[in-house]
Amino acid sequence: MLALNYPHIEKLEHQPSRLQRLPRIRVAQIIMDYLAYGWSVEEICRQHPYLTPAEAHMAMGYYFDHQTEIDQEISQEWQQVQEDRNQAARSPFYHRMKARGLL
Repeated sequence: MLALNYPHIEKLEHQPSRLQRLPRIRVAQIIMDYLAYGWSVEEICRQHPYLTPAEAHMAMGYYFDHQTEIDQEISQEWQQVQEDRNQAARSPFYHRMKARGLL
């Protein structure tokens, strides 16, 4: 079996895949721009000038080879955001606008 190598991508056991040079940047973060906005690699690099074209291309390649893994990571993150949003305390402004029927 051929083992695939992804330069610029680091995948540690039980951790999300990340860029080697910028370990705070997860592959899923780059892919969310692709999925949400339909951005090309060139546009992703224009919007995030700290990314090199090679890193962005490699993230896309990794995504298409590991789509189930990355899609699951994105889904879990989205669910966590929704849970956090539902549990967050609402501001007095929110309550006033809600009472007036403006929200």
